[in-house]
Amino acid sequence: MPIKLSLSLPAAETLRQENIFVMDRELAIHQDIRPLRILVLNLMPTKIATETQLARLLGNTPLQIELELLAVSSHVPTHTTHEHLLSFYKTFPEIREQFFDGLVITGAPVEHLPFEEVDYWPELCQIMAWSKSHVYSTFHICWGAQAGLYYHYGVSKIALEQKLFGVFEHRVVHKGSILFRGFDDVFLVPHSRHTAIDREALEAVSSLKILAESEEAGVYAISTNGGRQIFITGHSEYDVDTLAQEYRRDKAQGLPIRPPKNYYPDDDDGKPPLCLWRSSANLLFSNWLNYFVYQATPYDVEKIQSF
Repeated sequence: MPIKLSLSLPAAETLRQENIFVMDRELAIHQDIRPLRILVLNLMPTKIATETQLARLLGNTPLQIELELLAVSSHVPTHTTHEHLLSFYKTFPEIREQFFDGLVITGAPVEHLPFEEVDYWPELCQIMAWSKSHVYSTFHICWGAQAGLYYHYGVSKIALEQKLFGVFEHRVVHKGSILFRGFDDVFLVPHSRHTAIDREALEAVSSLKILAESEEAGVYAISTNGGRQIFITGHSEYDVDTLAQEYRRDKAQGLPIRPPKNYYPDDDDGKPPLCLWRSSANLLFSNWLNYFVYQATPYDVEKIQSF
């Protein structure tokens, strides 16, 4: 089934080349079903890359998805043109009266800062507060997950001795989790972060449950009862070359960075990396959309506020 987005969005042409069905508004209104309204709050500096990665995964399902892009207005990005933001992104005041079946909050390269020192933290708090009454299920990624756990539950982040950087094995620990239905016993996920969730503080919150984790990368997936809020600490959405780009960037800047672990064949950064997490990434997003959004959200999306 298709994902509905502006056909002039750069991601649209990429997805068409990958045989992912992209439709415009005129074609969508002639289908006798209601599309799922998914809002993506894109906090990443490389907005076009991130919106393409997420649109690819959200569009690879049997459901019609209407994608809306949101940017914070209290921060001026340096890697995305003003024209791109004006053409494809909304600001919070423009959507605050609307309702959405799902919300994705991306990561952001601000983990070195205390949450309160991030320039758009007050605006992000407004959006997270609004999501509780205007979004059925919110899917937080990496720093977005840390921010959500801190805002909603007071769970802090802790600094790591060195950057967690690479592709790591994970296992499902909550065996009844439908978010991981169909997953292999071991699955791979990329991580790229300097901080981690305070596990002791996390386990003290009775309404949160750990769904999957890694011996090396720690807690990976956390959910509230019913899945109204889901927190993912890794980057399942990453393309095959995303870690390589980050590695080359940090090396060029003279930062202390090692090659991503378990990423390059034979740990040789002269060899092209292999993508070993794509199937599990597609299944993760498909399960979220199916079980926590499509099958749970009310048909009348405005009734979300009464749930």
